[in-house]
Amino acid sequence: MHESRNLTDYPQEVNGYVPGVHPSGNRYWVAQHWSAVYGPVMTGIDLDRRLVFFDIEATGLSSRSDRIVEICLLEAQVDGSRKIHNFRVNPEMPIPAEATKIHGISDADVAACPSFEDIAQTLFDLLHDCDLAGYGILNFDIPLLVEEFLRARLRFSIDDRRIIDVQRIFHKKEPRDLTAALKFYCNEALEGAHGAEADAVATEQVLEGQLKMYNDLPHTVAELDQFCNPREPDWVDRMGRLKWDEDEIRINFGKKKGESLRELVKKDPSYLKWIIRSDFPRDMQDVVRDAIDGIMPARP
Repeated sequence: MHESRNLTDYPQEVNGYVPGVHPSGNRYWVAQHWSAVYGPVMTGIDLDRRLVFFDIEATGLSSRSDRIVEICLLEAQVDGSRKIHNFRVNPEMPIPAEATKIHGISDADVAACPSFEDIAQTLFDLLHDCDLAGYGILNFDIPLLVEEFLRARLRFSIDDRRIIDVQRIFHKKEPRDLTAALKFYCNEALEGAHGAEADAVATEQVLEGQLKMYNDLPHTVAELDQFCNPREPDWVDRMGRLKWDEDEIRINFGKKKGESLRELVKKDPSYLKWIIRSDFPRDMQDVVRDAIDGIMPARP
């Protein structure tokens, strides 16, 4: 059994480089990367090949247009021993302030770090012939990782891998539906679930139970709206698909993220018409429609 150690005990950097060891035993050196044995051994699961738990921090929530700023791999070996590898990555694009608020990684933190392409082969080798595990990885981490590898001209396939998403286990074993909420907050069973009247009455009871349980919850509709639907001050629409940059409105998602709405009206109106035809929120579509008609809102 390996000695249990805190992550702060591990070296963060030695002359800008930290050693890592591939499962094959080959030693490599990667800037802004550290690797260490991590204990104690994993128990409770039978492994017939390595199981790699991984997590990604990124510039945003789009697997197509956002980039990785940090990735950590925790290898569980067949014998139960564990090894951890952590990489900081320069995304080669600005890290939005809202992303930094979540993971604490700023442009300055990654300015001297390698790009994903620089570390792609090392990561690819570390992830060779293993199964994968993580929290919510099927919806975000895996698609983002596949895209990053494609940009580095490497094909990362999951076809021959078994995948454990512990978020799905959590949601299946601890349902987060109205029946569970009524039981948790009111200790009552929901009779007639999925009938409109029963569900509406239960929802009202759940809110009353939440207001009684959580002393820090606000008691006005306006404040509860803000709690349920927090908005950044630079968002143009309710969901933040458009955002203010000084007095300019910019797209805040997808392949056109960061581009000026005013410039898109001139150069790519077909993209804006696609937004209007698609299933986007109406308040966002109204801003785009007005822009096409030559009406640009003033920043409030």
